[in-house]
Amino acid sequence: MDSTPASPLIRFARPADADALFELIKALAEYEKLSHEVTGDAATLATHLGHKGTESSALERPIVEAILAEVDGQAVGFALFFTNYSTFLTKPGIYLEDLFVLPAYRGIGLGKLLLAQLARLALERDCGRLEWSVLDWNEPAIAFYQHMGATVLTEWRSCRVDGDAIAHLAAQSKA
Repeated sequence: MDSTPASPLIRFARPADADALFELIKALAEYEKLSHEVTGDAATLATHLGHKGTESSALERPIVEAILAEVDGQAVGFALFFTNYSTFLTKPGIYLEDLFVLPAYRGIGLGKLLLAQLARLALERDCGRLEWSVLDWNEPAIAFYQHMGATVLTEWRSCRVDGDAIAHLAAQSKA
């Protein structure tokens, strides 16, 4: 990109934005050299952006939420997140699943705007934490997050059960 946009728009994604959001998710996967792991689709994402569960309450939220960064009407970045919970704080939190800005639009403050919007949302929702993971090889992202005030926790490791391992683990509940 040759010049800074006059006024980028930061807004919540709606189910109708799922196609544009999913294109950005695929661009993120390509950047992380993980395109082969993208097995979802925009239609399912649209459903999850709009689904609010089965209970009727003021606390209802979609399964997943996203904030889009737009420049000249084009989605060029996103922050996709959901609510988690801290048992020690007894407060909800926001877990940032992915933050991504197309390479041509980096360096103009969109990532900062997306993170700042999430922090504002965390305050509004009385969250105890805003947290996320970062790949250990992604030094530019780590430096950016630290510059924004994040602490990179070295004493914690992510755990994951996926694919057939979920069924294998679930089968152990029949004991």
